[in-house]
Amino acid sequence: MIAAIVISLTLMMVDHRWNHLERVRSALSVVTYPLQYVVSLPFRTSDWLSERSSTREELFSDRERLQKENLELRARLQKFEALEAENVRLRGLLDSSFSIGDRVLVAELIAVDLDLFRQQVLINKGSRSGIYIGQPVLDANAVMGQVTHVTPNTATVLLITDAQHALPIQVNRNGLRTIAFGTGIIDRLELPQLPNNAEIEVGDLLVTSGFGGHFPAGYPVARVTEVRHEPGRPFATIFATPTAHLERTNEVLLVWQLDTTNSLEPQENTQEAEQ
Repeated sequence: MIAAIVISLTLMMVDHRWNHLERVRSALSVVTYPLQYVVSLPFRTSDWLSERSSTREELFSDRERLQKENLELRARLQKFEALEAENVRLRGLLDSSFSIGDRVLVAELIAVDLDLFRQQVLINKGSRSGIYIGQPVLDANAVMGQVTHVTPNTATVLLITDAQHALPIQVNRNGLRTIAFGTGIIDRLELPQLPNNAEIEVGDLLVTSGFGGHFPAGYPVARVTEVRHEPGRPFATIFATPTAHLERTNEVLLVWQLDTTNSLEPQENTQEAEQ
């Protein structure tokens, strides 16, 4: 054993100093490699299976997470699209309020009743907001109707197409005045009191005339879509389509006439001075 130890130490010193056993070591490593591979195979197989299993579970987990995120993002996208559409509508109302020049208030529809017997909507503004009976109501395009009933928090708006509604109007092209009656049909007004020789044509824009005390003059109402002159009848048959989007409006404008308010102030001041 002492001799073996001495020989081993001698060989180690010789190999370390002159690398004479490198070839022997290489040959032995080639011989022992298959044995090392066989010994390490179970551990390598176990690691591979564990990695595959964990990777599969991670893939399932990632897929579920991505599906949930996709659903959430699609829901948010739908909300953003709705907000964008609402923003466009409100911007249209805001632009309309600037063109009107009167004091206005934006309100939202909370109920709609559209049938042949009654065409009206319910809005979320009432007497607490200063709403009054007879107040004009518009959308971003034209006249919609007028307030007929008011509570502290809501108001009922009778649409211009209601069969009980009549609106003094005039032809914007030539100033011809008449009255537009509701027909109970959401896209039709009738002008029954114009004679056959009246100067009115298909495509004419009808605007409020300012008569009647409710609607200021100059607000768009409708466009003439049909003119029939029937022999033997004193009046022509004339129909028009409202310019307002009565069937798909979600927000409306309530209008106060600033000119009326301003015209009342000097009278009140004059009465106070006389007293």
